[in-house]
Amino acid sequence: QLVSFLLRLFLKSLTHGLERHSKAAATRAESIRYLVSNSILEALILTPDMAPLSRNIEDYPEGIIIPIDKPYRWTSADVIRKVKFAAIRHFGKKNLKVGHAGTLDPLATGVLLVCIGKATKLAEELQSHDKEYVAGITFGATTPSYDLEKEIDRFFPHEHITASSVAEALPAFIGEQDQIAPLFSAKSVDGVRAYELARKLHREGKTLDEAAAELIRVSRINITELELMEYIGSGVASEDPRPVPAALTHPLRGGAMSSPAIAGSESNASSRINVTDNSELGLPRAVVRIACSKGTYVRAFARDLGDALGSGAHLDSLQRSRSGIFRVESALTVDQAIEMLGK
Repeated sequence: QLVSFLLRLFLKSLTHGLERHSKAAATRAESIRYLVSNSILEALILTPDMAPLSRNIEDYPEGIIIPIDKPYRWTSADVIRKVKFAAIRHFGKKNLKVGHAGTLDPLATGVLLVCIGKATKLAEELQSHDKEYVAGITFGATTPSYDLEKEIDRFFPHEHITASSVAEALPAFIGEQDQIAPLFSAKSVDGVRAYELARKLHREGKTLDEAAAELIRVSRINITELELMEYIGSGVASEDPRPVPAALTHPLRGGAMSSPAIAGSESNASSRINVTDNSELGLPRAVVRIACSKGTYVRAFARDLGDALGSGAHLDSLQRSRSGIFRVESALTVDQAIEMLGK
């Protein structure tokens, strides 16, 4: 009877604890799936509804992780500069370490994990976790950067592409495979960033696909899930509610997805980031959800999908919807993160 009483008491205490810490418990349960270490769970993970932070960084001995929904046309470095300035001012510590766990392209939005203090030591582990993206892919044309940062360089037949043909092509991309990253990327080539070589070769009129195959080492990646979420045969449907993007205010395209990172992002968007507007061409496009390993370039996937369909393709939107256990629905905007660090 004593054992039975103690067991009931233990279960009652456990249930009460789970109720008080339901969010933490859910995060820990999810972490089992992604093999997240205790170090990550011991760090303070900011959520939009959290109370203001203490002004003493020593109150967070394992550091702070801020999942941020990176704004459109912001570089990852732009976000770090903004958050670091606010964090240094908030904690009153000039040598405070702030970094991120996995670069996002300027024309992408979604989960960017910002690490503060001791959590910066977790960046490599956080970056190694699998990712999920929602990608808008336009068929019938290619660009040197495989996205909207460069003008279209070639047009291809696309009349034969249908929703069925796209859906049928996707399964062939599931599994481990070799991938050649875009030359417009942060890959290192003999100590030089690939994008620096790409700009030079582009100015010289060289073919970048051939140069990438020669200069960039093939990466082994793994795509675990692919889902065709939407297909628009004419590029922009007659009842499509999306606004026609202006050259420098291109919203997140994709119909089936949206992101708060778009709203209010233009005031701090980098003027160095060019955005082309191909919406009036009426090219067919698809929205695809992709779950994949670290190191997967979705721009390269768009290129390869176009090839598989006997056409060309480029990325017209990209959202990182998940990074490990962190989902974009729970991410903070930059303004929310700054507000937490400003109180």
